[in-house]
Amino acid sequence: MRTRTIACETTAANILLVSDEALYTWFVLPSLIFLARILDVSLGTVRVVFVSRGLKYLAPVIGFFEILVWILAMGQIMKNLANPACYVAYAGGFAMGNFVGMQIAEKLSLGLVLVRIIARADTSALIECLRAGNYGVTSVDGQGAAGPVKIVFTVVPRRELRNVVKSIRQFNPGAFYTIGEVDSAERGVFPLRRSWRDWRLLRMFRPFRKGK
Repeated sequence: MRTRTIACETTAANILLVSDEALYTWFVLPSLIFLARILDVSLGTVRVVFVSRGLKYLAPVIGFFEILVWILAMGQIMKNLANPACYVAYAGGFAMGNFVGMQIAEKLSLGLVLVRIIARADTSALIECLRAGNYGVTSVDGQGAAGPVKIVFTVVPRRELRNVVKSIRQFNPGAFYTIGEVDSAERGVFPLRRSWRDWRLLRMFRPFRKGK
């Protein structure tokens, strides 16, 4: 009787061990790889944005952690080549990491953008609104395909782009406008607004490119 009891306990322990091992192999490990891949791809996307913005001290720090996480994820893949769930998790994490990275980069709103507005209607109200918001505005007369037009230029921080677009749609809803990246700018008129980029600790990470 005692021998049978011990045998039953041993069998139950083996079943539990196999169950735990299967749970780790098919769920826990792929989930960790999936999350690690999201993290390293997101860091890579943000790093590229930092490089393009000239944040030459912060980009290498991001790159260090990016490759460290990638090595950890790739190491687990190499240890579990017979597990197809790890492959799916790796690919899924890469796809999701791109999406998450773009969302983070959009939220950071780094750099400057040039907004070009071309309108046939009067733009004086729009110009006054932009200047009231302390945006630098330059306006010139032009000739379009359908007649005279007014061309308005303004360079604004990316974080302020939504407000500028909102003003355009409010005062000149039929206007044609384009938005372009600005590599560098010097001596402009920009709205004063304190953000995380103004913190003393992060001033060293600001772009160091000078105006051309």
